[in-house]
Amino acid sequence: MMKMVGAGGAAKKWIGLVAGMWVEASAGNAYTFAFYSTKLKHVLHYHQFQLNNLGVAKDIGENVGLLAGALCNSLPPWVMLSIGATSGFIGYGMLWLVVSQQIAPLPYWQMCILQCIGANSSTWLSTAVLVTCLRNFPHSRGTVAGILKGFMGLSAAIFTQIFISLLCSNSEWLLLLLAIGPGLVCLVAMLFIRPVSPASLIKDKDEHGKFLFIHLVCIALALYLLSITFIENLLNVNPIASKIFTAIMAIFLAAPLGVPMKSLTDGSWDVEFATTNCNCGRREEKTTSLSDKENSDDDDDGALSPPRATQAPPENELEFDSQALLAVGEGAVRRQKRPRRGQDFTLGQAIVKADFWLLFLSFFCGVGSGVTAINNLAQMGEAQGYSDVSIFVSLISIWNFLGRLGGGALSEHYVRSDAIPRSVWMAMAHCLMASAHLLFAFAVPGSLYVGSVILGISYGIHFSTMVPTASELFGLKHFGVIYNFLTMASPLGSFLFSGVITGYLYDQEAKKKIAPDARIVDTFLNNLHNNYDVVVDDHVQVLECIGAHCFKVTFIIMACVCGLGILVSIVLTIRIRRVYLSLYGPSTPPIQSTSDLKSSSASNTHPPDPSTPPIQSTSDLKSSSASNTHTHPPERK
Repeated sequence: MMKMVGAGGAAKKWIGLVAGMWVEASAGNAYTFAFYSTKLKHVLHYHQFQLNNLGVAKDIGENVGLLAGALCNSLPPWVMLSIGATSGFIGYGMLWLVVSQQIAPLPYWQMCILQCIGANSSTWLSTAVLVTCLRNFPHSRGTVAGILKGFMGLSAAIFTQIFISLLCSNSEWLLLLLAIGPGLVCLVAMLFIRPVSPASLIKDKDEHGKFLFIHLVCIALALYLLSITFIENLLNVNPIASKIFTAIMAIFLAAPLGVPMKSLTDGSWDVEFATTNCNCGRREEKTTSLSDKENSDDDDDGALSPPRATQAPPENELEFDSQALLAVGEGAVRRQKRPRRGQDFTLGQAIVKADFWLLFLSFFCGVGSGVTAINNLAQMGEAQGYSDVSIFVSLISIWNFLGRLGGGALSEHYVRSDAIPRSVWMAMAHCLMASAHLLFAFAVPGSLYVGSVILGISYGIHFSTMVPTASELFGLKHFGVIYNFLTMASPLGSFLFSGVITGYLYDQEAKKKIAPDARIVDTFLNNLHNNYDVVVDDHVQVLECIGAHCFKVTFIIMACVCGLGILVSIVLTIRIRRVYLSLYGPSTPPIQSTSDLKSSSASNTHPPDPSTPPIQSTSDLKSSSASNTHTHPPERK
């Protein structure tokens, strides 16, 4: 069906993307853990093992979003955003009451639940934004994922600037901001984050220029935050000047609004084509076999969706044209027992695939070891003699943002130009992260600065490449629940690497100066049962470790984990290389369907003309039949 779509319709998806960027910038509450973890440790007299397990509860809440993923196809985005805002208000609001001593300290298990509830808000916010925007921009999945996930990574630097300039480095006020701030942002953003009409899904002729503008604004914002971070930490900045810095940051955040404003003011009208069987709220893609995708003509940018071959023809056409059914018998309309890579998978269908678990394991090694460093950043700074770790939080956040932005853009460029699988970039990210862990392990002077930069870049690349890879291999229809299942690799890695290994080894190093002859099993069991038995001069003493040895063994282990991630990513790349060639490679298909092979053999000596497009839909078949071509429909087996 042909439809006239005005500039206002095209602007809706762009203003939704900008609003999604704001939501993601407020949803990275988990990255601020280093700001209030020390306060929790001293007010509640926690050991490092207990504090790390509180961080694990935070990571579980941040990444276990199966419920949000399962409901994203049933609930509108504004409901998802409302649930996320409420979750953050309850969790961080209660933490604020405890830390500010407005109420009596709660039992340890209740603190873990509250931390999990507060951090779980980000899964609802991120799922609502990511799923909606990926469906609104089906031709630019890598770019959109890089921008959105990048802003979540940058949120720590944004919160850091607010923490220093407006909150006077008060961790209690920060918890109050985390309880209220994201909800206020969602209240505004829910008016704009919504699915667009099918006619607006066609790629804009100036889409590349618009994304380029957003990238430039994002890079300028990151460089600006990096500059003021060093200025405020190295110089004695006046509080008024710090507030001015924050106001300029707000201008940068509002600058991407220029893209939808341009779409609204250009007054142009485009003729676009929309299919009649598309759902405006959720595009239920009716995908075909992978061989049909291989034989289909790609559009000018090789986009995956929605090409003609991925949309089933109307039922009345199929029933009317029996000859078309014969010709397409083994292709678009055949009944398949299982989908093939590149089609829409359910979670149950995806988890039986080896590629799914290879992607999960690679992501587990990368983000699991990375979040271990992020959760222990405050204690790493103390061990190396830094009293203020805000600059390291900002460095990780800013370079995490640049890693997500750059990883998404670079992987999108090379996947379309050379059909290089995005998992190649995951392998490179593992190499970078391994070098960061070695810097943390040996703790040479200045290593925390350099290691924070490298860690941020590699951590960001993992997120910006995993998201589009999952959507390309397993489709967009059930992407919400598949994405949230994959992100469970982060809390699983946090529990194993940070909660068990790092906390345990740190406490053993710290206990050596108090009771060198203590048995290791006693400390482990005491920590599990929440006993505070380290008493010096009748005062409870918090276990602390000072020196380069505190985290040495831990991060050598983390570097080895990244080595495993490199091997897994290489294996995954080899397996899915053929899929990417079929989706993004040259127009000549590497594999032909059975009907194509029969037609080819019927032509005897003369191969089919490569300029002749393959038959992909019933309308194409009718045209081919009417023109009396030499192509005969294959016999039914």
